[in-house]
Amino acid sequence: MGGETKVYTLAEVAPHNNNKDCWLVISGKVYDVTKFLDDHPGGDEVLLAATGKDATDDFEDVGHSTSARAMLDEYYVGDIDSATILTKTKYTPPNQPHYNQDKTSEFVIKLLQFLVPLIILGVAVGIRFYTKQQSA
Repeated sequence: MGGETKVYTLAEVAPHNNNKDCWLVISGKVYDVTKFLDDHPGGDEVLLAATGKDATDDFEDVGHSTSARAMLDEYYVGDIDSATILTKTKYTPPNQPHYNQDKTSEFVIKLLQFLVPLIILGVAVGIRFYTKQQSA
């Protein structure tokens, strides 16, 4: 390939997402794999499913052979502008007031742990007082 390497944005690559025109982004490079769709051992659906995004993980997870990696060179059309690829963001749930449904039962348990001994003590003192009154 002569001259300057073409740099594509993800927005430019994304529309190439069908079996007549299929481009993939792998390891920062853009490949036009349209001619390879019929010959891909994993089927064309796998390639089509990897369009419009960074397909590096998809490619690496399969464990392609050295010859498969070498084949990529024939389909190379340019580089991807990495700033246009969305980086994976960790999911953070929306901030909501934290409601602990166990709080109520925790409070009741603490209250009972305090009150039950007092009640037992009160009953014991009452019985003692009452039996002393009877015997006198």
